[in-house]
Amino acid sequence: MGFEILSIFLAILSVFNLFFAFVIIFIEKRNATAIWAWIMVLFFIPFLGFVLYLIFGQNLTRKRLFDWADIEKIGIEELIQEQMHTLRNGTFQFSDSVSSKHRDLIYMQLANDGSVLTKENDVRVYTDGHEKFDNLIKDIGKAQDHIHLQYYILRSDNLGRRVIEALRKKAEEGVVVRLLYDDMGSRKMSKKALQGLEAAGGEVAVFFPKRLPIINLRLNYRNHRKIVVIDGKTSYVGGFNIGDEYLGLSKKFGYWRDTHLRLEGQSVKTAQTRFILDWNQANSRNPIHYEERYFPTLAEPGECSMQIVSSGPDSEWEQIKNGYIKMINSAKHSVYIQTPYFIPDESLMDAIRIASLSGVDVRIMIPSMPDHPFVYWATYSHVGIVLRAGARVYIYNNGFIHAKTIMVDDEISSVGTANIDVRSFRLNFEVNAFIYHAQTTKQLTDTFLYDMETHSSELTLEAYRQRSLWIRIKEAVSHLLSPIL
Repeated sequence: MGFEILSIFLAILSVFNLFFAFVIIFIEKRNATAIWAWIMVLFFIPFLGFVLYLIFGQNLTRKRLFDWADIEKIGIEELIQEQMHTLRNGTFQFSDSVSSKHRDLIYMQLANDGSVLTKENDVRVYTDGHEKFDNLIKDIGKAQDHIHLQYYILRSDNLGRRVIEALRKKAEEGVVVRLLYDDMGSRKMSKKALQGLEAAGGEVAVFFPKRLPIINLRLNYRNHRKIVVIDGKTSYVGGFNIGDEYLGLSKKFGYWRDTHLRLEGQSVKTAQTRFILDWNQANSRNPIHYEERYFPTLAEPGECSMQIVSSGPDSEWEQIKNGYIKMINSAKHSVYIQTPYFIPDESLMDAIRIASLSGVDVRIMIPSMPDHPFVYWATYSHVGIVLRAGARVYIYNNGFIHAKTIMVDDEISSVGTANIDVRSFRLNFEVNAFIYHAQTTKQLTDTFLYDMETHSSELTLEAYRQRSLWIRIKEAVSHLLSPIL
């Protein structure tokens, strides 16, 4: 009797495995690498495999998640069409030679993501958490109309309480305060810590909250963006989350090295639009409607041209990854990359290898310690591949490097939330600033070189080849799983 029950159970399990294999192969729009990775999971762990697929394997590509009926009122659609038309016929008025040189990259981001090119922006770069958050809290304190704040991780520790308290005070003054955080990233966030803010009139929304007490069936798709917009005039975007570890107070990680931007100028309007789209998805009961207060007339405080580019699993194209590839393919002299995770797919890996094989000075900086073991060893396996192509790899030893930056030829750069891995390119909702400004890019490059010379050690191909058998095994397993990490 027991054997018959077991046989029936295994038969049902086999049917489930066949069903999900059919879904993965014939219905879901996935690449071949991810298909084989999921089939292996289903084959080797048949009972748990389909549960993991339910949680981690959903495909959101065909779903329209973000919508804003008032978007035409800010004129972005007309501006997109105007910029595309003038870029095609060669009449676009560039403000500098760098952006003019990279018109094809600009057109690609404009046509496929609606990322308008904004000019005359002022950009301030932060690489230290104390400096970034001290300035953010000062800007919050100066707010007169509204504060829109969105982070992947929001903790109820000392830094979290400082930020929330600053928001609460402004809400009490009558400033409109909206706070959006990701349910998974901020799973340790205490709801009690937000009660004072909500009591003062602040609004709080959660992205993709779990519908069941324990399981979140959209666990694999997270809003990894970090955006702040204050009075429609000042914006922040970059890699820092809100938590004490981002101030270097974690015993595990030590100093936290990241990169964040403070923006003024027309780019703030595009950051504002992105926040509103994300907010309305998370809080459909109390959406933001168009008001001129959110898009005030702005001065031209600087000389930096840039595009704010978004990507996510709801998109047909992997906009940020494609932007990275286009940047690397344009390189004549140098490509400098800082990333906590280096797990590129074949297309990006090919771009990096081709650049290196062509004599371009390719340098990649990664952490010396893992925050996710499988991801770390997958990173290690991939840097071995680029080392063989002639790229140089540096291990950052002064704590943990979390910066997501690419600098090409001291001309163009990208700073934002997207790591170099499949999760950022296909699964997470990300936002990056693509910068066409030699001065800002040179500042980022100089910081990279300082990190390299002062806080890093070079991983040579010879040293990599001498790694232990145990490391080779961990690399091999992690590399195999990298398409679904």
